[in-house]
Amino acid sequence: MKKHFSASLFVAVTLGLAWALRGHFGHEWGASWAGAAGVLALLLVSGRRDWARRAPVVAALGAVGWGAGGMMSYGMIVGYCRSLSFPDALYGYAMLSVVGGLYGFAGGGLPALALETDEKKRPDWARLMAEMVAGALLAWGLLIYQMEWFMTPPRSELWAAMLGASAALAWYLARNGYRRALRVAAYSALGAAFGFSFGNFLQTLGTASGIPYNWWNVMEFTLGFFGGLGMAWAVLTRDWPESPAPTRTGHLLATVFVFLFIPFANFANSMSAEKFLDRARQFHLEVNPLFGCRQMWVAAALLVLFAAVFFSLWLRRSVDRSKALAATPFLVLLEYNLFAWLVLLTFVRPFRLSRSEALYPFVLLLLGAWWWWGLRRTPAQPADDGRRESGLRWTLLLLLWAAAMAALALISVNSHGPLPGAQERFTL
Repeated sequence: MKKHFSASLFVAVTLGLAWALRGHFGHEWGASWAGAAGVLALLLVSGRRDWARRAPVVAALGAVGWGAGGMMSYGMIVGYCRSLSFPDALYGYAMLSVVGGLYGFAGGGLPALALETDEKKRPDWARLMAEMVAGALLAWGLLIYQMEWFMTPPRSELWAAMLGASAALAWYLARNGYRRALRVAAYSALGAAFGFSFGNFLQTLGTASGIPYNWWNVMEFTLGFFGGLGMAWAVLTRDWPESPAPTRTGHLLATVFVFLFIPFANFANSMSAEKFLDRARQFHLEVNPLFGCRQMWVAAALLVLFAAVFFSLWLRRSVDRSKALAATPFLVLLEYNLFAWLVLLTFVRPFRLSRSEALYPFVLLLLGAWWWWGLRRTPAQPADDGRRESGLRWTLLLLLWAAAMAALALISVNSHGPLPGAQERFTL
């Protein structure tokens, strides 16, 4: 199982880096790009040729699963974690875990369901999506408009919609016998739940230290790292059926969605000539009035260039899908990194390692070296580790989670004075 652990760490670092990059785009489309990168890394380290030929389809489902959570608001919850009151801090860390867990459940469950598909047992995707939408609307209406269980007032309460969608997904997996996918969803949720809270704990301590750094980005990396770790470990420690080849239409649509539409959505939502000029003024840069337009042309050229590369890898029948997959996660991260650097004007600002975005290419190089000199030679083929899930096991895991939240809150309130952005929910 040593190679499974190394492969799981590789996926964890990939999704962590992608989620840190996502911090500069935000919301659903930024998260979907990160989710696709993490799932592609998982397929790569598995060494499964049948999974390689379905990579765009599985990555698309990973993008939808991880991206859906982008609708949830958590800025107020981070403020509760900065409180000097133990009940407020505990509430903040616990609710961040809920939000992180909802990210991970759909993010791990949907691609895992695709992996558990075989010739004899295929999910009814239309029915599943309808049930998830219905569950989201019912839970949102009941919990927010009827019971008024507000987690983040006055911000958006779409966590309830994500909770309903995740419950519908769990019900579908359980009643149709997709036990492997349900296990992956659960471990992805557990990892992302802990990662979000622990990452914010690091952010709180970092802010209190006074060290000038993007501590929020550290929190984002940690969510992706632990969510990816849970997802990868759950996949690699079970046997999986032989996956059928995708339909030509499904393969085409998934390829366009992952490698063109998601980058375009981030391009359209995060970039404009006005935004580039505003950011230049924010950084006190003297730029030409046409600077914003030039940045847009560069971003558009990158979008077209990478789309052409991905289409040549995945839409030509003559290309070996395993070889295409070997390059794809790194190219996705490279494109995401270049887009982030354009948004942050990194190319026209002094390069400083004290900024979190300066570390992204070094992490990407580390991943490339890790793959080339290590995992490429010994693929981590999924195999059953013999450990069975049980009610007792999950009871203990939930108790450990509760103890961890209490410990984080207790240490947090005793490690700093008043912090900017702190919020209070309860009055004693």
